[in-house]
Amino acid sequence: MKIGVFDSGYGGLTILSKIRERLPGYDYIYLGDNARAPYGTRSFQVIYEYTLQAVRYLQAQGCRLIILACNTASAKALRTIQQHDIDPDRLRVLGVIRPTVEVVPSLTRNGHIGILATPGTVSSESYVIELQHQMAAMNEKISTVNCQLSTINYQLSITQQSCPLWVPLIEAGEHDSDGADWFVKKYLDELLRRDPLIDTLVLGCTHYPLLLPKIKEYLQGKPITVISQGELVANSLADYLNRHPEIERDCSKGGTCRYLTTEAADRFSDSARIFINQPVTAEHVSLEHLEK
Repeated sequence: MKIGVFDSGYGGLTILSKIRERLPGYDYIYLGDNARAPYGTRSFQVIYEYTLQAVRYLQAQGCRLIILACNTASAKALRTIQQHDIDPDRLRVLGVIRPTVEVVPSLTRNGHIGILATPGTVSSESYVIELQHQMAAMNEKISTVNCQLSTINYQLSITQQSCPLWVPLIEAGEHDSDGADWFVKKYLDELLRRDPLIDTLVLGCTHYPLLLPKIKEYLQGKPITVISQGELVANSLADYLNRHPEIERDCSKGGTCRYLTTEAADRFSDSARIFINQPVTAEHVSLEHLEK
């Protein structure tokens, strides 16, 4: 079987790239629903239906393990699909939000967390919910280990910032331009105005690592740790395969990767170069005809 990686567009390529660096020996299929992107402005029901179509398509292509390398799909469709649409004995579907937030409690010093994300991810409050669950689990673990230390010595303060112009900027190939500095400053200024005590910053969109050099330049001298998803998801997948040898054994190991897109294949191949440092030859597929 192959490992499937799905995104509504191109950003998931940053996740795939880190996964292949960490686990180069496996076979992968990347599917981008670029013809219907962006997902962030769509309703919960539409995002769920589109994501389920992609999951079913990848399953039909021989994927038993699928990563939703899309924050919007992870936020609005993952749980419903896991609970109602798949047989876990035949297919596992994982997201990118939980692996990201799991590291936050070990990095923050004061509990002030900033989330930079698309409007859809922000409105879902998935990062807020997962962070609260993570902190509650850690407090319970600490209480069990040492009854005298009943809680972590800070309370979470989570501030979300929607960055609607970053994705179009990146997909236009302008993330390295001087003009991108203004857009980076615009949203970071707003976030830090709302909470100047933020010490941990989560990039909650798979496109955003391409702006990481400018984000770090803006934050230079500020005691803020920036969390990007790619390596975290890759490490989480490696751990998952280690904990589930029955799935790992079934994974084919030829070191290959197919790239599928719902838009024109040549356009995807050209645009993918923005996100992945190697030539990409894509294949066009259609998802709309799949039964909902």
